[in-house]
Amino acid sequence: MTAINDAANARAVLDAVLLTMDGRPGKANTVLRRRRVVGNVVKYAIEVGHLDEDPFKRITWTPPKASKRLDRRRVPNPAQVAELLTAVSYVGSWERGRGRRLAAFFACMYYAMMRPEEVIALRVSDCHLPDKGWGLLTLEKATPTAGKAWTDSGKVHDEKGLKQRPEDEIRPVPIPPVLVAMLKTHISEFAARNGDGRVFGNERGGRIVASTYSRVWREARPFAMTSDRGDSLLAAVLYDLRHAGVSLGLRSTRDPALIAERAGHSVEIMMSTYSWVLDDQDKIANKAIEDALGDDPSV
Repeated sequence: MTAINDAANARAVLDAVLLTMDGRPGKANTVLRRRRVVGNVVKYAIEVGHLDEDPFKRITWTPPKASKRLDRRRVPNPAQVAELLTAVSYVGSWERGRGRRLAAFFACMYYAMMRPEEVIALRVSDCHLPDKGWGLLTLEKATPTAGKAWTDSGKVHDEKGLKQRPEDEIRPVPIPPVLVAMLKTHISEFAARNGDGRVFGNERGGRIVASTYSRVWREARPFAMTSDRGDSLLAAVLYDLRHAGVSLGLRSTRDPALIAERAGHSVEIMMSTYSWVLDDQDKIANKAIEDALGDDPSV
């Protein structure tokens, strides 16, 4: 750590943050995240006495700008989501149920705006699933995939409270009848294999890992996409389902505070990321120009 007191070494560290492992420029969000990690390491080094001050303060280095606004090209509409969720059931054999086991998992990310680690931690006891009408999920825990080397327990998943919430605080999320029905079907067919009361598990009843659900999503997507959309950004990654759910909720209710609460966001993050959902100015402007043009091509 003391080597970065030398300005040349400090700059080399910051320049390395800009690149991926294969030497290509990293994406802005990745670079900024790595810069924060390096900054935390330096703070700890100062705390324990290895450094007297932050050596990066002497370096002129401009971080890349990252867009906080969500790219609307990534966000599927409700009909496209329905097609994608149907396509998930086509993955793998029907008997093993590799895709069918995850259809409701992905549906939770859309209809309940949940993060994957929240879906993994969902228990049957957290689900109120009535015969008619809307249900309710009471979210309490998240189990992000950290890797065995990075958890105190030595397990792949870490046990945590909800993101951006005090420990033990819950987040109630109302869910529409379509998700109620999917969860009831999933629980009746698959949940009994999970010994600790979890809704979702792998074929052996263990916890689902990120590589599994990501692979199923990649395999399912071509079933739902037309040939001209296969290489598009639309629903390119699984997390786009959550983005789509939040976008739909915001567009439908026009209530950022309500949807931020259900999604586990701050209102600030909600508006900086999803503000385009409430931007109707293009449509209004286009209509005004169309009216002004009328039927006279010379106007």
